Amino acid sequence: MVFLHGILGSGANWRTFAVRLVAERTEWRAVLVDLRKHGGSQDFVPPHTLAACAGDLMELEKSIGRFDAVLGHSFGGKVGLEYARLNPTLDVLWVLDAAPGSNPDRESRSAAERFEAKPLGGLGGGAHHLDMKDSPSDAVVAMLATLPERFDSREAFIAYVEERGAERPVAMWLAMNVRVQDDGRYAMRLDVPAMRELLDDYFLRDDWPYLEDPQRTTKVHLVVGDRSRSLDRGERALANRVAVGSPDRTWVHVLDAGHWIHVDAPDALLALVAQYT
Repeated sequence: MVFLHGILGSGANWRTFAVRLVAERTEWRAVLVDLRKHGGSQDFVPPHTLAACAGDLMELEKSIGRFDAVLGHSFGGKVGLEYARLNPTLDVLWVLDAAPGSNPDRESRSAAERFEAKPLGGLGGGAHHLDMKDSPSDAVVAMLATLPERFDSREAFIAYVEERGAERPVAMWLAMNVRVQDDGRYAMRLDVPAMRELLDDYFLRDDWPYLEDPQRTTKVHLVVGDRSRSLDRGERALANRVAVGSPDRTWVHVLDAGHWIHVDAPDALLALVAQYT
């Protein structure tokens, strides 16, 4: 099974879950992928799109052997949909809390517009506050564009992000992308323009035609966090209609979790994946 992380993440985000899965399903092996411009996969040229990410997976498959199943969270879930569309021989796809459709509202506003400029006391006139109401990923990427080139320590980076409105778990998660430099100081390794390009394509892409295609043979499991806002009522209803119309190829699972399903409900998710894959 190939594991695909969300935007700003890395394959290592899935290590604990993957270890548990292969311990339970010993006939499986796990591949934890760093998608393009994430983690160790930095040497990629534009365009940075879902199709490019899917193409990268197809090249990886040529090197290590056929992929039987793919599991992707959020941005990685939509990469998985694109990969399945291009590779109809895939057996099973798990899409975790990723909205398959396009988002016209997101298209009408840039990431910079979603990042509201709000001076914070003691931070100077150039400081901004992170507004994560509508599109957390957009807001985070826009905030990263304001980072100083260097920090004296990883803790200084975490403090900077927290001061701009992110909760500590988010700040610590982002700090996984901070690396010590030759001068002994710390810098973010993420390519912010590339992240923005990937997000732009994520919100533009509509994968419902693939899911509704009667010729689709890949079995697709859509897992939704009951407390998440990633899929609105319309998309949840459409997902259920697709599942009713293709009961042997589409399933919708709703778990008691927020967007980070594998963090909020790891046992329930593991039971699902182990049972159906």
